[in-house]
Formats: sequence, C-alpha cells, structure tokens
Amino acid sequence: MALIKSISGIRGTIGGKPGEGLSPLDVVKFTAAYGTWLSRATENRKVVIGRDGRISGEMVKNLVVSTLNGLGFDVVDLGLSTTPTVELAVTMENAAGGIILTASHNPKEWNALKLLNSKGEFISGDDGATLLDIAEREDFNFADVNKLGTYTLDDSYLQKHVDLVVNYPLVDVPAIKARNFKIVVDAVNSTGALFVPPLLKALGVEEVEVLFAEVNGKFSHNPEPLAENLTALSNEVNKSKADLGIAVDPDVDRLCFVCEDGSMFGEEYTLVAVADYVLSKRKGNTVSNMSSTQALKDVTLKHGGQYTPSAVGEVNVVKKMKDTHAVIGGEGNGGIIVPDLHYGRDALIGIGLFLSHLAHSKKSIKALRNSYPDYFISKNKIELDKGVDVKTIFEKIKVKYKNQPLNTEDGLKIEFDKDWVHLRTSNTEPIIRIYAESQNETTADNIAKRIMQDIKEFMH
Repeated sequence: MALIKSISGIRGTIGGKPGEGLSPLDVVKFTAAYGTWLSRATENRKVVIGRDGRISGEMVKNLVVSTLNGLGFDVVDLGLSTTPTVELAVTMENAAGGIILTASHNPKEWNALKLLNSKGEFISGDDGATLLDIAEREDFNFADVNKLGTYTLDDSYLQKHVDLVVNYPLVDVPAIKARNFKIVVDAVNSTGALFVPPLLKALGVEEVEVLFAEVNGKFSHNPEPLAENLTALSNEVNKSKADLGIAVDPDVDRLCFVCEDGSMFGEEYTLVAVADYVLSKRKGNTVSNMSSTQALKDVTLKHGGQYTPSAVGEVNVVKKMKDTHAVIGGEGNGGIIVPDLHYGRDALIGIGLFLSHLAHSKKSIKALRNSYPDYFISKNKIELDKGVDVKTIFEKIKVKYKNQPLNTEDGLKIEFDKDWVHLRTSNTEPIIRIYAESQNETTADNIAKRIMQDIKEFMH
C-alpha cells in the first residue's frame, strides 16, 4: 500500500489502513485541508471537480463532494471528464479552484486528488506545503447547518472543450477533413473513450475505431502510453490499414501516436512535431523539462526561437513558460501545453494541432517522423541504500565533470557536445533516475552506464 504526498497532489492505492493508502479517511482529510486552504485565500465558495474512469472514482468523488459541501463550498461536478477539461472549467466557471480525481498513468488500484488554483493550474510547491501542514494538524473548521454547500452536475464541458479546440486559430479543420484520415484510438478503458472520438468527428475525421472503449477503469493494459503497452494499438493500425493511431492516458493529458506501419512515432516527438507546426505559424520560444529530447531545441532554433529547459514537473514547466513567454511547451512524455488556451497539458488540443500539421505536411505520419532528427534516450535508475547522501555523490560527480556545461536546477545535468545526461532523485521512491540522450543509441546507453558506474563508486 502507498500514500504519496507531493506538489502534483495526493496519490495512493485504494484500501488498507488510513495513512498507508488512499483510504476514505485520507480522501476526507486531504480534501478538507484543500478546502480550508482555499477558504483562507478567498471568499469564493465554488469548486469544480471531475474524474477519470477509475473503478474507485465514484466512491472518491462522493467523499470529496460531501467534504467540500461540509466546508460550505458549492461543487460543480463535471462527472467523467479529463484533467485539461477540469482545468479549463475552473476559469470558465470563475471557481476558487478544482480537484481532478485521477492517478493519471498509474495502474487501476491507484487514485489521486490533483489540486488546482483559481487559474486552473496546479497549486505551487509552497501552497502544497501549507496544505499538507493543515492536513497534518487537522486544522479544519466545518460550516454550520445553514451554510452547507450545494452540488450541481454539469455535463456541458465535453462540448465546450471540443469547441475550444476546433475553433483554435491554428487548428485547420478543412485541411484535416480533406485528408480523409482513418484513425484508431486506444482509450484504455477511461475517459479518452468519451472525449477523443467526438473531437475527431468535429475535426472532420469520419473513420474512427476505438479500442478499449468501455469506461470501466479495468485498464486492458498498463495505462502508461509507452511503446511496450501499445502493442494492441500498433497491431490494429497495421491490420486495418489506418493512417495513424492515437493513444492517451486515463486522464487525457498525455498523447502519443503510432505510424501507419505500426511503429511508434515516439512520445518524445509529440511535442517536437506540434512545436514545429506552431513555430511555423508563430515566432516564439519553447520550454520542456530537462529530461526531454534535444530535438525540441533543434526545431526551436530552426524557427529562430529560444529554447529553455525547466525542472521536471508540470508546475515547473509552466513557470518557465511564463518567464520566457513561450508560445508552446510541455514534457517529453507526450504532454503538450498551449498557453493561450490554458497552462496545462492537454491531449485534445495536441490532437487538433498534430493533425493540422500532418494535413499541411502532405506526408504520411511515418515520413513526418523521419523528417525530425533521431535522438535516443536511455532511461535508467539506481536503487538507493538507506542513508545514502545523494548531495555528496552529486558534488563528486560535479567535480569529475567540471569542464562540461553543468545545470543544477533539478538534480544534475551534464552536457557533452550533442549529448547529455540528467541525474535526479525521484520525489516518490528511493532511487536516482539517470537519463542520457544521443543521436546514437549505443552512445546514449554508454553515457548512462558510465555515470551509473560513477554513482556506484561514490556511494561507497
């Protein structure tokens, strides 16, 4: 059983003892802490919620609604929804904040409370710390009987979100329609099944086939949209001679594509392709986290913009995008952030922009992928023994590689000419992650191995 408290929310496995998993008592406690934190910051008493298709979603939702009502908040429930839809709804409803009930790409036994501020963005690290302190001290004050909040179900936001994407200036519906795309969607038994097909229809795609379309939260495969989990999609695209495949995660904020021959477009390249399209229409800067591919930097420089890396985590990407006035940004895990729509990862706007790009390119998706530089990322991790001092290890590595460009904003990133390696501790488990990238697969693996050897040496 696990309960993880971080800036990206409160995550845990369902069941078990309170404090050891995401039990009903924990759901109430952290929702009460969030409501208390909001009520200290604002007079506004409206909160938007929505959930993905998880088995535990209905139970968790009922607990969250009752707790917020008990604190005097009026809850607008979007029902089965997506993370970006809830983010958009917070501002459209002029709400004080929002909660998305989703454990994103985690397996079915997980659920989580993702907490939003009044801008529909994830709460900051400082606000998160305040909230955890309120929870720890159980410093709540519930409303009296005359001041209990209300509950409203509002299912209009699916259409509102689709309309925003279809009407976005850079989404070219006539061009998409003219290409007559045939598309297979892997909806992984969650809300992508409800949102992606209507969007594709609105974009003029007539032929859409959906795999794992039943929204029951019993994910038919590991829900993280990685190559090894998308074999069914890959096979179906091939078999049905589709133009491409689309995969989203359970809360529809990550997006990746499968080429017409069943090969992977590569989740790292979702953002690269969308940025290439956006920058061809609008000059500007880009941001991604420093564990993402260098191909984004290449594309940005080609269009005369500036690329800036950020620390890992959506909150950090968004902050850096605001600082540098980026016109597009996101994460290498297939997360696209289009700031003039909203500051959150959104697979739906990603689909609209990607299909516009593909339509304009007049290429097949495979040919489009081949037009980008090939980089290989080697992703590794080292388990840490108890009591290991990571700071000292990182200091020793910094000394060893002091002649290379170093970035210490998030762990340690070392650049070697065209290659790089990024080491960082995980927020959620006792490990160091080691990501290395090169235009040669063997080189990427070798760089990672060399650094892992250094770490092991410095551990003892």
